[in-house]
Amino acid sequence: MDRIDAETRARGVALMIFDVDGVLTDGSLHFGAEGEVIKTFNVLDGHGIKLLQASGVATAIISARQSPLVARRAADLGISHVRQGAHDKLQSFNALLAECGVAAERCGFIGDDVIDLPILTRVGFAASVPNGHPEVRSRVHYVTETRGGSGAARELCDFILRAQGNYEAALAPYLR
Repeated sequence: MDRIDAETRARGVALMIFDVDGVLTDGSLHFGAEGEVIKTFNVLDGHGIKLLQASGVATAIISARQSPLVARRAADLGISHVRQGAHDKLQSFNALLAECGVAAERCGFIGDDVIDLPILTRVGFAASVPNGHPEVRSRVHYVTETRGGSGAARELCDFILRAQGNYEAALAPYLR
């Protein structure tokens, strides 16, 4: 993985797409007494996504699983493009591109498992997490140092903000 190439690719991202399980969460599925699935999201990730949006990068979610918790988290973060139950992630990706009017080369995607490869191999900027599947990690432009569910999305957002020259402006309101 060439960090300079990753920075160049991140510079062109207009739409950043996130997988959920294993990226925005640690991949664990906790079941409640009634059989409901409980997911844990990281607040650092959420703020990073908000900073990325404020810089002009659109955001989206594509997830194979269906969960009302994901819909709620996406709504909390202002992510309006959410595709859940996407067992054919490439089909969902193509529909998202058509809806947003963005070319695949201007998209970033972060995923962790082989189901994500059809998108990861088509976007301009592909990323994964260190706890992702080895076949995925070996095919992306950037692997975060932080594990999925523990701030990996924030690390990625900061990386994109820096590559696009927007990191200092994103921090400016907090450094007054």
